[in-house]
Amino acid sequence: MKDDARACPGLDPGTAALAAARRLLGGVRAAFDAGTLALGRQCLSNGRLDGRKLDQQQVASFELAWAGADLLASETALAAVADDAPAIEGALALLFAADAVASVLDKLETVYLEAGLDLAALRQLRAGTDWDLLRAAGSGARALEAAGRAVAASDGELGPVALDEQHALAQDAFRRFAADVVAPQAEAIHRHDRTVPESLLQPLREMGVFGLAIPERFGGSSPNDREDTLLMVVVTEALSEGSLAAAGSLITRPEILSRALMAGGTEAQKASWLPRLAAGDPLCAIAITEPDYGSDVAGLALRGTKVEGGWRLTGAKTWCTFAGKAGVLMVVTRTHPDRSLGHKGLSLLLVEKPSFDTHEFSVEQEGGGRLTGRAIPTIGYRGMHSFDLSFEDFFVPDANVVGGEAGLGQGFYLTMAGMVGGRMQTAARACGVMRAALRAAIRYGHDRKVFGSPLVDFPLTQAKLARMGARLAACRRLAYRVAGLIDAGQGRMEASLVKLLACRSAEMVTREALQLHGGMGYAEETPVSRYFVDARVLSIFEGAEETLALKVVARGLMERALGLAGAGA
Repeated sequence: MKDDARACPGLDPGTAALAAARRLLGGVRAAFDAGTLALGRQCLSNGRLDGRKLDQQQVASFELAWAGADLLASETALAAVADDAPAIEGALALLFAADAVASVLDKLETVYLEAGLDLAALRQLRAGTDWDLLRAAGSGARALEAAGRAVAASDGELGPVALDEQHALAQDAFRRFAADVVAPQAEAIHRHDRTVPESLLQPLREMGVFGLAIPERFGGSSPNDREDTLLMVVVTEALSEGSLAAAGSLITRPEILSRALMAGGTEAQKASWLPRLAAGDPLCAIAITEPDYGSDVAGLALRGTKVEGGWRLTGAKTWCTFAGKAGVLMVVTRTHPDRSLGHKGLSLLLVEKPSFDTHEFSVEQEGGGRLTGRAIPTIGYRGMHSFDLSFEDFFVPDANVVGGEAGLGQGFYLTMAGMVGGRMQTAARACGVMRAALRAAIRYGHDRKVFGSPLVDFPLTQAKLARMGARLAACRRLAYRVAGLIDAGQGRMEASLVKLLACRSAEMVTREALQLHGGMGYAEETPVSRYFVDARVLSIFEGAEETLALKVVARGLMERALGLAGAGA
């Protein structure tokens, strides 16, 4: 470790503790793999995972998914600690690993009990000297105080990842934009429930934000021969630090729609839509969720009826973010009348509409079709607004069916093509919000005097800051690592894991940041109150925590352990 430990006595964890942590994680990984395999076998029927049996094991599956996320983040954090790394990086990696291992072992007990495995292997891991050494070096009182002092001196610059010149320049530019342009407007947008103004949208158009997932040949900034998920993560994290709702989330919708078009759109549709989406004109929204069907995409019921030249849409959508301001909606529509087809009867239709700044709108067509929208009042995540939508015989031309005739019935698959990027983008949003909250807590801790001393000088404050910093650093490292995997054509499972972990972590970090502010943290005029209510939505959208854990992560982990087709999807 570098000698920055001299500035914070007790900070340097030492090579012995790091070695012990890595050995212990190896044992925990083996125990995790054994539990995953055994639970997967409990859910098999005729050589395949059985949906009914999986549902019977929801509690254990949920614990398995969370254990997988904590374990992967711990492994990634420790792997990033090199011999010449600053001491704070090693200290935070050990702290996160100590807390994560305790949590993983607790969760694996549930898995082992349901899978019929002996708990002796888990007890042995807790009884070993490596566990004792990790707990003392990572989460002992002296270690927490030293790490907390170091975090307080860092201004939130934790979990650094080496970036090339292009990505480093983008990070710097968007951090400055977030601080200078977004943050000064964020409070008014939140407190007065305003729509994101053109004073933010236009400069972001000029900076190319809406074309991050679109290839250069279509006017975007992504390379023509590969994806650049890392750039999207860098930009999203920076903007989210200024405001989740007014800046950091603007990228998600064009990300999903552009990926769907790239995956299944006709060449004419790509040529027509992608350059306009990259320019942010029109802005777009994604209409998937329905009043009776949240994450159950296969049950969606909004009906598209074939008529001459196109389709008539009838039904309702809800939680359609930015639907008012958007000029085009990507609407997941049931185009086949046979409901028993489930997700195979869905298609994507592009619904064009005027842009509205208001909280309610109505669009009437000459042929009698009607589309109405009403913003849903929310505790946070204001600015973009999520809408209830009602379609009444609303006409959409055949040209706006993504993929044309060949795209009919492909709506589920095309939507999923955009969700990996959406999950990564959401993890990056969570990291940005965490960084904003931690920096606010550090500043307040230095300024606030309690019983004659700065708040930041108290051991409990230092322990809180240490854990907040450790969680931010672990999530950032994992998000950046997974971005690289995705750009290499891998990482679908890991994208779900980092989304799961980072979003819950944002709730924890913003909660502690607000708590450290005391009464002022509960005041709307204090930014940390906005970070707290904004962070709460992260575990709900882009795959609700429960559905993501059960239907994607746990199932994927079991498929991978069993060697079944579809593993890691």
